[in-house]
Amino acid sequence: MRNFIWSFLAFFCLISVSFSQTKNIEKGSYLSTNKGQKIKLNLLEDNKYELVFYSGNYEVKGDSLLFVPSVKAESAFDLAFKNDKKAKKVKVKFSDAVYYYSFYVGTQNGSGDIQYQRLSDIREKVNPEDDKLDVDFEIDRADYLYLVYEEYGGNSKVSKFALPKDVSEITIKYQPEVLGDLNIKGFFNQKTSELMISEKSGKDPLVFRNAKDVQPEKISKVVPLENKTIVNWTYAGKEPLVTEDFGLASDSTAVAVESYPSTNFDFKFKIEDNLKSALASTKNTKTKFLVVAVDSKNTSAKVDFDTFIKNQETQVSYNMYEGYNPEYDLYNFYLANADDKKWLKANKIADNQSVIVLNGNGEILATAKSNLTEKQYQLSYYDGLYKKLQRIDGLAAFSKTVKNKKATDADLIQAFNKVAVLEIPYDYDTDYAVTTDDNAAEFKFVHTTLDKKEVAQIWKKLIETHQKDTKPNMYLVETILKEIKNQGFSKQFFKEDKVLNDIDFLAIDYLIKHYDAIDAERTAFTAKEGETHIIGSINTEIAAALQQNKYIAENDIAAEKNESKTIAVYKKLIAAGKGNFECYQNYFTYLAEVEDKDGSNTNYLKEFSTYFNANLATDKGSVIERLDTMFTSMDPTSDYAYNGWNAFKEYHSNLCNSAAWTVVSKPGNLGFLKSAITWSEYSLVVTKNNPYYLDTLAQLYYKDGQKEKAIQTQTLAVKYLTDYVEEETATEIRETLSKMENGTY
Repeated sequence: MRNFIWSFLAFFCLISVSFSQTKNIEKGSYLSTNKGQKIKLNLLEDNKYELVFYSGNYEVKGDSLLFVPSVKAESAFDLAFKNDKKAKKVKVKFSDAVYYYSFYVGTQNGSGDIQYQRLSDIREKVNPEDDKLDVDFEIDRADYLYLVYEEYGGNSKVSKFALPKDVSEITIKYQPEVLGDLNIKGFFNQKTSELMISEKSGKDPLVFRNAKDVQPEKISKVVPLENKTIVNWTYAGKEPLVTEDFGLASDSTAVAVESYPSTNFDFKFKIEDNLKSALASTKNTKTKFLVVAVDSKNTSAKVDFDTFIKNQETQVSYNMYEGYNPEYDLYNFYLANADDKKWLKANKIADNQSVIVLNGNGEILATAKSNLTEKQYQLSYYDGLYKKLQRIDGLAAFSKTVKNKKATDADLIQAFNKVAVLEIPYDYDTDYAVTTDDNAAEFKFVHTTLDKKEVAQIWKKLIETHQKDTKPNMYLVETILKEIKNQGFSKQFFKEDKVLNDIDFLAIDYLIKHYDAIDAERTAFTAKEGETHIIGSINTEIAAALQQNKYIAENDIAAEKNESKTIAVYKKLIAAGKGNFECYQNYFTYLAEVEDKDGSNTNYLKEFSTYFNANLATDKGSVIERLDTMFTSMDPTSDYAYNGWNAFKEYHSNLCNSAAWTVVSKPGNLGFLKSAITWSEYSLVVTKNNPYYLDTLAQLYYKDGQKEKAIQTQTLAVKYLTDYVEEETATEIRETLSKMENGTY
């Protein structure tokens, strides 16, 4: 990983924090406010803590773990604009430009050349004698503004901004990232049962073991008596440390930093004067919850409530500095009054200090004997309370629906879908923790118990009933996709990973049957106003679900019967013309791990041979042009479309080598010897002089009786060995050459 990450972790681990027992510090989750990757700090029971990095989503592809950022990277530069049509020039204020030798400012009109200036040169022209840190200057009107921070070591961060046509003033502030985007990948080493996580370069990987597995024996180390960090450390005769001048300001006066970026958006809550209106307003939003504050014995309750609302509005406005965003507008607020005594009594709530959370139907989801101020952080966007409430609400709604004898088929689908689309919680235990009277100030959530067999039976009936559909129910489609990927209602209800069963395979048949209709409707469905839906390409979604299920089912003997059903699904997709690249990719990974009874991989090699002949064979024209045609026709959301042409090309050369090596390594596969030679030769056309590929081809030649050609090829394999080849593998390649030469292979 990057040295900066390691430095940050070391810095954090060396901090000694003393928490006083005040009302300001509560157990729970805290999120970093710095730029870059968000960092989550969980303060747990028994004075334990966890430091968690937010990075995005992941997908399992064979032995590889692919990480995809969930949020587009922010710029380290914060900009604010003012507009004035009459302004002839654009005034620029670069605030707190401490490292002014490292900043560059560029402008561009249309697609013309970018005109760059170093900030230190600008400063020298406009204010050569001024020692303040702000740099004020003017630029001509332009279409685009480029801001660059040149890091020590050669890396530069470049951000491009579109300028409003009438812009007259630009304020720029640089806020360094705590951690930048994590450009990482993972690989599972089956020999050692270790998961290796590293940056794309592959250097200095972090090594993980499953907590359930036997951990490697720890080697005893001598521990130092003490560790210290000493500023300006020296000793007699030591030469002074020479530091480079990076353009830092000479005086050491502390620079004041604004708490929030400037914003023109002024968010305001609509506070109703009665409970009925507050509930109606909440119900209309469909996504918000109503927080009711009860504080009738407090003479300053109204003042405290107004202060809380003002602080909450400030926080929401800060988050919405680019304009209104419902992602941050999660709650409505209401202060109970004398007219609500009957309601409070009916719900067994004392009229003293309490905070109650309701859904739009007026059903209580959580209560706490506390005031709003003490819950300020939990009721913000950053805390996980909102997601907990969504889950509690979904479970309660589902239970209510299945108990309703008048519930329709559509009602049941909506109930399943409401829960299935929720985000999987980070920690189920904290989500469903039951508080005691000792911590009554904490939220107590309503508890819903569901019968696993009953839920499975209802779902089975729905899937069977809808097999006769002439067009797809998109809510059912989305629920099926979540369920087969182990992200749906089973995971939410029962907190466990399950192996695909007969009903799941029947549900997959529903997706394949309506494939084209789903594809035609999914864009409009995911764009529904007031709702959040995510449905990807169906063949990619199914392939990912089947591949994930393979790993879940590894230790489940009863799941072996799924092998034929899984293969049947892939064949149905391919036969229907829906076998896209990622579908084949996962299919081959699956087949390569499934041996026939005689120890061969006949199914795998037959399917691969069909794919190779249809897409890769050299008689189809130029190898590179053929691959390029395949690459440009890929789904743009595909991982390999994201990773780029080189990764796509490397995948196919690896794929051909792997299939060919299967013939080398297993005697039962020798019936494919001639084909394997073709595949292996192909891998070397795409990726020349690869010692692994040369070793495979040489051994195939030898097995085919082409001994001289085998020795020549193996000699090349030895020639092209590099330090990147593991020593054990390099030794095997050299030994293979010796055996070929002396006739003992």
